[in-house]
Amino acid sequence: MTIENDDDLRKLLRIGRICGEALQHMLARVEPGMTTAQLDAIGAEFVQRHGARSAPILAYKFPGFTCISLNDEAAHGIPGERVIQPGDLVNVDVSAELEGYWADTAATLIVPPVRPETERLCRFTRRALDEAIGVVRAGRPLNTIGKTVERIARKGGYAIIRELPGHGVGRSLHEKPSVLNFYHRQDRTIMHEGMVFTIEPFFSAGSGRIVTDRDGWTLRTVDHSLSAQYEHTVVVTAGEPILATAVN
Repeated sequence: MTIENDDDLRKLLRIGRICGEALQHMLARVEPGMTTAQLDAIGAEFVQRHGARSAPILAYKFPGFTCISLNDEAAHGIPGERVIQPGDLVNVDVSAELEGYWADTAATLIVPPVRPETERLCRFTRRALDEAIGVVRAGRPLNTIGKTVERIARKGGYAIIRELPGHGVGRSLHEKPSVLNFYHRQDRTIMHEGMVFTIEPFFSAGSGRIVTDRDGWTLRTVDHSLSAQYEHTVVVTAGEPILATAVN
């Protein structure tokens, strides 16, 4: 979507903050021995208490309130009876809708003990998000984001999961444009003021190739390598972008 007035911005920031706070609320309660269904229930209670609805359920009839992916599950993990173990990588993706406005955010958490290789994967993926946010300005090419993410991936020696781009968001969960995590020379989209989209780099310690599990939802790395993702919903301005899903 494109922000057209103050009411648009106010309502987008409201649902963005709910998503961001729900994500932090869930991450703070991750502990070994709990199931992903129990973690999902914590997120569901928080979002519903603030009057919002689950975006994946609303848009796709997803069998969970949030997406929770462990270790080699890159995205769209279904909450269930999987038990979170010490050392696991836990990716939590929260998207929700309120008053016709949608926002999306995610982060990856390492359950102690933290191994150096998993800490490094998460650190580089988060760095890619932060640096990509730093290049967002009205008038710049959208593919500057992908160029930035790709540069960080190469520096760290990680593969990008290319099938999982960022996307427009705001009036629905997935809108145009696709915000690729690699440089696409033919993409001539220019960022403009008020433009709303997600930035969400996915890095893999392996090949970066993924496959859909038999459940029809979970995306898993084909070589069972670890993956990490971080995501914000951003609003383009003439200066620094607004992070709709940031929590101060």
